[in-house]
Order: sequence, then C-alpha cells, then structure tokens
Amino acid sequence: MAAVIRRKGHILIARRPATAHQGGLWEFPGGKLEPGEDRYAGLRRELQEELDINITYARPLIDIRHDYPDKSVRLDVWLVEAFDGEAHGAEGQPIRWVTPAELDQYKFPSANVPIVTAARLPERYLVTPDCSTTGELASGLGRVREQGIAMVQLRQTGLKQSQYAQLAGEMMERFGDDFTWLLKASTPPATGDGWHLTALQLRDLHRAGWRKGEPFPAGPPVLPGSVRAPDLKPRPTSRWEQPPGREEAAGPPVPPESVRASYLEHRSTSGWERPPGREELQPWHGLLAASCHDEQELEMAAGIGADFVTLSPVLPTRSHPGARPLGWQEAARLIALTNLPVYLLGGLSTQHLDQAFQAGAQGIAGISGLWPD
Repeated sequence: MAAVIRRKGHILIARRPATAHQGGLWEFPGGKLEPGEDRYAGLRRELQEELDINITYARPLIDIRHDYPDKSVRLDVWLVEAFDGEAHGAEGQPIRWVTPAELDQYKFPSANVPIVTAARLPERYLVTPDCSTTGELASGLGRVREQGIAMVQLRQTGLKQSQYAQLAGEMMERFGDDFTWLLKASTPPATGDGWHLTALQLRDLHRAGWRKGEPFPAGPPVLPGSVRAPDLKPRPTSRWEQPPGREEAAGPPVPPESVRASYLEHRSTSGWERPPGREELQPWHGLLAASCHDEQELEMAAGIGADFVTLSPVLPTRSHPGARPLGWQEAARLIALTNLPVYLLGGLSTQHLDQAFQAGAQGIAGISGLWPD
C-alpha cells in the first residue's frame, strides 16, 4: 500500500531508511497488507503507524507493478485528502510537504515515477468539441474553468494546422495558467504543456522506435504501410467540418526486438514520409498523452514513454456510433495491465467518477460529458 496525501496544495513524501530496499530515496508513505486484511483498513493502519494520522477519506489512485533487477513489487496507491492529526515521522523517518512541481527535485524509486505523474494530474480531462467560432470556444472554456476543470485537450478537427496554432495561441493567452493545455499536432508542439497523440500517431511512433526524451525527426514520422482503423470516424462538427476520413489506427503487433532495427532502417532511407533534408527537432519533454483502445495500444504508449493515456470507448457514444464499447469490466481489466494513469473516455460524465476510480482509473475524459450545455 502507498498513499498520495494532499493538504492545502502540498503532498507528503517520506525518505526510506538507508538499510531498506531502494534505501535513501524518497517515497509515498505506506506499507504491506497483512494476510486477509482489507485494503482500506490496511492503509489506515499503516499511516497510523508511520505518520500518526487517522484517515477520514481516501480512494484508489493507481495500481503499480514494477520489476527491479532483484525483486518485483506491487504498489496499491490511494489518494488521501482528509485525515485527523498532525503528520510526523512516527518511526523516525524524515518527511516533507512539497508542492506538486517540487516533486522533480527529489529522487524516487523507479516504481514511484507513475505515482508522481498521477499525483499531479486532475480527475477530469476535458476534450473540447468542435466549435463554430472562437467566441463559442472561449465561452465554453470560461464556464468549465468555473466548474474546476483544470486540464484541456484543445481538439478542433476542422482547422488547418496554421489555423489551429493561431487558435491555441489565442486561447492560451486568454486563459493562461488556468488550464494545463494538451495540444494536437503532427510533431511535438512548441507551445502548451503537452502533446496528445492519436492512436495512429502512437502506432507510427512506436513502429519508428521513438521514445519521449529522444530527438524527434522533423516532419510527421509516418512510415509506409500505416493502417487506419475501419470503425472510428471523425466526430461531426458544425461549421468547422472535417473532411471524411479516418483518424485512429489499427494494425498487427510489432515485435519489440524489431522496433529499433526498423527505426534505423527507415531513418537511413527515404522511407520517412517527410520533406528531405530536414534536421531533427530537439528532444521534447512536455506531457505526452495518447489515445488507446486496446491492450496493444496501451503497451505501445508505455513503450514510447507516455505520461498518461485515454482509454475508450467505455460506453456507447454519439461521436463514434460504430465503435464497440469496452464496458466497465473490460476497462478495469485493461487498466490493470498498465502502470500509466488512465482516463476513461466515451459516454462518461462527472457522475461516473466514482465508478472510474473503482475501476483503477485516474478519472474521466470527455467532450459532451464535461462541456457545458
């Protein structure tokens, strides 16, 4: 068990004993369940023993499985937002209250890296609908800001890239740091806080062997033979209409051992579908998100170093009427297979948050379910 404990915008971390596994590193407090012990009861007991606090509200956040060279661990991580008592190192361990931004200043065991990401991410992830005018988009963003939504994927499918970039600049200038901005682009965006990949981009980047933090080839790295899924169509819009086509991806799995070789082969030939003679872009370190629909795409997202993913569709949706919904049971099964924070998407609204948490999700993502009427 482990806990992300929040209080007044800060998160509690503790230093592991020097003699422990991964000793001397910082961690999120917790401990081991006793045989047959209830998860919530075990978490309360551990935090009482370690920090001398009594939990009054907690919920599941993320479930991590990680293999070290010398041992394998599982971390059942909960978010604690209410407790009685004043936390202190009851077992003599140093503790600190830090802001989410300050977590980067501390060294954690590698199994804790997804927990750091989950601790920073909100519960709701808005995907903007296609709006007819800039005013309509700005008005809607103003209203969701009042509702406490803090992370936005700016998705306007009917715009050319230059129009989209101009619109993104206008919205970010208007709303500033009120939102964490995830942008859509063929290459890592120069502005905003992150880049959200379509499933097609995810598959192409995985096939190319690219990983977040590595130099990125200028121009969209779409390899020959990319296959688009037959059942996912663009969401219809009003005036900003997207031409008919396909936007997501499918295709056979790529053996892991072939990825790097394929990448080098295509980099050394004209196989890249991009203008010749272009220099590589510098390594990119913003938030990286990806749209996933199955186990294979979840594995690809982890393979390219994504920070989080959306998984869809959970329920039937108007935007993709032909797509077969996963349902809650299958969504929970898929979430259990990845260490990434997962937002569930498709037919969901704020009323589904608790069900999403119980399925192991970070929260929900949505267009109509989060956009004001």
